[in-house]
Amino acid sequence: MSYIKKPKIIRDNDPRNKLGMTFDDYEGVMSTLCAGCGHDSITGAIIQTVFDLNIEPYRMIKFSGIGCSSKTPAYFASQSHGFNSVHGRMPSVATGANAANSELLCIGISGDGDTLSIGMGQFSHAIRRNLNMLYIIENNGVYGLTKGQFSASADLGSTAKKGAPNLQTPIDPCTVAISLGASFVARSFSGDKDQLVPLLKAGLMHRGFAMIDVISPCVTFNDHEGSTKSYMSTRETKREAIYTDYIAPFSEIEVQYDEGTSVEVDLHEGGKVVLHKADDNFSPLDRGQSIKAINDASDKGELLTGLLYINESQPDFTETENTVIKPLNQIAFEDLCPGSEALHKLLDGYK
Repeated sequence: MSYIKKPKIIRDNDPRNKLGMTFDDYEGVMSTLCAGCGHDSITGAIIQTVFDLNIEPYRMIKFSGIGCSSKTPAYFASQSHGFNSVHGRMPSVATGANAANSELLCIGISGDGDTLSIGMGQFSHAIRRNLNMLYIIENNGVYGLTKGQFSASADLGSTAKKGAPNLQTPIDPCTVAISLGASFVARSFSGDKDQLVPLLKAGLMHRGFAMIDVISPCVTFNDHEGSTKSYMSTRETKREAIYTDYIAPFSEIEVQYDEGTSVEVDLHEGGKVVLHKADDNFSPLDRGQSIKAINDASDKGELLTGLLYINESQPDFTETENTVIKPLNQIAFEDLCPGSEALHKLLDGYK
């Protein structure tokens, strides 16, 4: 991971948000990811999101596990809090941080391997607790740091760079998240900033666990003919009802297409993928309909994108666990440590 800071050049005509901060104020260190990696586009979308939302960097806390995705938090909001955890264990660290200071805006960056393999148990319980965080999966279908083996999200029949097909049934993070009770589930594409930024804004402002599965092609190991996780390009579903609560050397392929239509996108190294957007009849408020729509699209060889499910009524982790709202570092020592008598009384309540 790079620790080289980007040169900061402030121009008189640079756009500033309501805090008086420029886009550069939200950047981090120089990226060491492969040129054209979708993860860098996700970084740009996150920076755009927090810039537009006028969020002070010190109000954010960033988490990651292990993998190419784990580098992303270093590339944005260098003045914010952050923690790079053990492989697959990011949700536990985020849970502790959220319990200690629920005022911080929590952003977790994970990968398909970090989430759907070694971290599946942690991922499941973060959903079950409805932890108040934005959980971004940078999904490329391979283990990029260990030379491109299939991950758990690799589609059946998708081929590796050397031609071997994947014979194992994939895990779809969106259907898993909805089935386990996630209160916000969306899917987008790293190259579709027009769709991704509104989803990030909605997810970050959502109270509870907001998961966004972002197809983020690996240009080194998984952007070839036969791969179903190559440059899959999608566009957002332009339905105002979805976003109403949230108003106030390789180059990536970008496409635009209308609601309710499918699109074929040619890839850098040949091949193509077919993508589908939710149409006007799709409601992200119906869990059963959401799962059916995702599965129906998958059966057609398509990828459903946009806001797939949302439930604003579900209580979050802070409410269900009745944890203190005030950050622990602002509470007097006498209240944090009331003494052995109070501890014994608490323990007796569990007998």
